[in-house]
Amino acid sequence: MSEKNTYQILADGPSDDVVATIPSVQVTEQRKPFINKSSDVTLDHAGTARANIAASVEQPHGTTKNDWAKKHAHQTVLQQHCDFFDTDRDGIIWPQDTFIGFHRLGFGIILSFVAVLIIHANFSYPTLPSWLPDPFFRIRIARIHKDKHGSDSNTYDHEGRFVPQNFENIFSKYADGRDYLTLWDVWDLMKGQRCVVDPIGWGGALFEWLATYLMLWPEDGRMMKEDIRGTYDGSIFYTIAARREKKR
Repeated sequence: MSEKNTYQILADGPSDDVVATIPSVQVTEQRKPFINKSSDVTLDHAGTARANIAASVEQPHGTTKNDWAKKHAHQTVLQQHCDFFDTDRDGIIWPQDTFIGFHRLGFGIILSFVAVLIIHANFSYPTLPSWLPDPFFRIRIARIHKDKHGSDSNTYDHEGRFVPQNFENIFSKYADGRDYLTLWDVWDLMKGQRCVVDPIGWGGALFEWLATYLMLWPEDGRMMKEDIRGTYDGSIFYTIAARREKKR
């Protein structure tokens, strides 16, 4: 039997010789990576990180509503993710900025306070320009890439760019190609992406996905792919905040 009959070949990939799954290694068949098929001509070079747009098959040019991508072309996607909390645009997020931001997104006083403790206790120091800790636990957006942790989806790379391949892998590997995630899918995602001896990464992933679910709070339990993509570049934060303020 030839190798092409023994192993599943990604014929739709860049090469007919690319092997995606191996029958003897079950996990490779359970978690199939995203393949940029010839019909998905909108998303070229999915494995190449985008510096300032959160690109997907459905949104290859990132968020274009209200000229988001154009207005934020000077920021990495990870910096865009933090933009909502920097209300005075000084490049520094104070604990009170985070509290106000979470409260605007619908989190109560207690949860907003908990978010401040978790975020600033863990993410302030790596962004500092010196070895001395900041007594105010401020976060510098210019160095936010220093806060990249393990056991995540790797959608952000270590420089704060957005990797479409890894974003699409979330849904290909853990949601059977669906355009939404349930809590069970998220649980499988966290288990599948977990690195050994990485408690900070485990905790960070749990906090981030739990906060995302609470913020979106889907009535049918489905977090839609486009909403999750908007969380990565932060554009959805403004949408949710505006919607809540309008209701008030």
